[in-house]
Amino acid sequence: MSQDIFQLLRAEVVSQLQQILPELPADSFARVLVEPPRDPSHGDMATNAALVVAKLAKMPPPKLAAELAGRLAASELVAEATPAGPGFVNIRLPEAVIRAQVPAVLAAGEGYGDSTLGGKRKIDVEYVSANPTGPMHVGHCRGAVVGDALANLLLKSGYNVTKEYYVNDAGAQVQALAWAAYWRYLQALGTKLSDEEFEALVPGGLQYRGEYLIPVGEAIKAAHGDALAPGALPADPALWLAEVRRVTIESMMAAIREDLALLGVEQDVFVSEAALVQAGVADRAIADLAAKGLVYEGVLEPPKGKTPDDWEPRPQTLFRSTQFGDDVDRPLRKSDGSNTYFANDIGNHADKIARGHVELVQVWGADHGGYVSRMKAATAALSDSAVPLDVVLCQIVKVMKNGEPVRMSKRAGTFVTLRDLLDEVGRDAVRFTMLTRKADAQMEFDLDKVVEQSRDNPVFYVQYAHARCRSVLRAAGEPGVETLAATALDALRDPAELGLIRRIMSWPRTVEQAAQAREPHRIAFYLGDLAADFHLLWNRGRDDTTLRFIREDDPAATAARLALVAATATVIRSGLRVMGVTPVEEMR
Repeated sequence: MSQDIFQLLRAEVVSQLQQILPELPADSFARVLVEPPRDPSHGDMATNAALVVAKLAKMPPPKLAAELAGRLAASELVAEATPAGPGFVNIRLPEAVIRAQVPAVLAAGEGYGDSTLGGKRKIDVEYVSANPTGPMHVGHCRGAVVGDALANLLLKSGYNVTKEYYVNDAGAQVQALAWAAYWRYLQALGTKLSDEEFEALVPGGLQYRGEYLIPVGEAIKAAHGDALAPGALPADPALWLAEVRRVTIESMMAAIREDLALLGVEQDVFVSEAALVQAGVADRAIADLAAKGLVYEGVLEPPKGKTPDDWEPRPQTLFRSTQFGDDVDRPLRKSDGSNTYFANDIGNHADKIARGHVELVQVWGADHGGYVSRMKAATAALSDSAVPLDVVLCQIVKVMKNGEPVRMSKRAGTFVTLRDLLDEVGRDAVRFTMLTRKADAQMEFDLDKVVEQSRDNPVFYVQYAHARCRSVLRAAGEPGVETLAATALDALRDPAELGLIRRIMSWPRTVEQAAQAREPHRIAFYLGDLAADFHLLWNRGRDDTTLRFIREDDPAATAARLALVAATATVIRSGLRVMGVTPVEEMR
């Protein structure tokens, strides 16, 4: 029996259509769907086949639906097929087919739901990519969890996944960070230079004052002693600040990696923007675009709305992004001739394509929403529209406790750090909670709710379902999977039992749909529904002793229900693995 009963039924539907309409080519059936009906009372599945094929077949959809329903009713996979509405067919499955999903789960283990959707295509998932100018904070946390879960989801869906962190270690922000680290270095040396005197020497002033840079200053002192003290240095900072910047970035990235590891995020590749710039990747990419006629010298229109006082029309090197759906063409060079941030980003995407990735996914903060169209345009231009770019935007997270916003971290100075959050509630609660809402929806992370042991807390509710499953199996002496997989399941007749199996058998379809939509929060929703179905069955057994999982007077029913419990626990673990959450054996 196929793991994905929906795909199996779709194949049956297409097969019957091909027999009804042998003159139609195979691609005529590409839009045929088999999915759960909106109203569960209509059956287990419904298909739109007659609706999408009728025009090509030159038949009225209801007539084609009726003929298709008649043929499907004769299939061993179908108990009942009924034409409905303007051309749908509702399908009910035989109970034997539904029950057969239980041994399919037990045979596959946590691999149940694994898909060939991705076809081993190379896909790059870039997420977090925070500027190395401070500790990881709550905003980074949401993007890290969403990106990591999405990468896991794509891996389960059959893609060859690269988890990537793009290090923004070039530009003015990193230069400002180096000056701030140098300030902490001078403090470590015991310099008498006041903060105000030092800030007067810094181009643009001192921007980063968080205490997290104190260890960086100590690291610079440990590496160089007093060799970088003001009296020992050339007057031109360009001759020595690069070394301060290098040590600072190394220190900051080491701290970021530690924080990510605590969150359960381990990326495969860390790509340096500065290294790509130094290697000329962006310049070569721009030259390639120029060779395609997509780069020109021109003057942009003034910004829409109120024109800034310092705006003036001037010739610029521009990318023809409007040819790929953007609203304006985009500058590639600054007035001093250096690359714009966008130009360096073009180099980043050219590098991903050069490494053989045929699909790109990136997780950004919602404040970068205006950047999506230009980056999609650039990727399309670089790849001749062969490599799609999907961008997942993450909205801000507001941390709450006792109904009030949480105070800022003293160590960071301006925000709640990721480590603060992990110390407060733990990794699993953080990861699960971050996936309980769609990424582009704003979120309140309530520190009280995520540790509350109630049905209103989805983290607890799902973990409790797994713990209950494990307690039943321990009480039964931990029967082996092979034994359970070979168990007769005829005793599973109650609507709550069959409903739980129906939920289980929708797991492979959920995986594929979530992967295609780039929406890992669907996994959290699914697990919540699965847990609810299991808790319902558990509670039914408390009210009706004939439905208890373990019955000494009915070994056949006990064995069948233990198989169902084991399958439920397996699917919960499979889903939690995608989310990066560790299932619990018992609740404490």
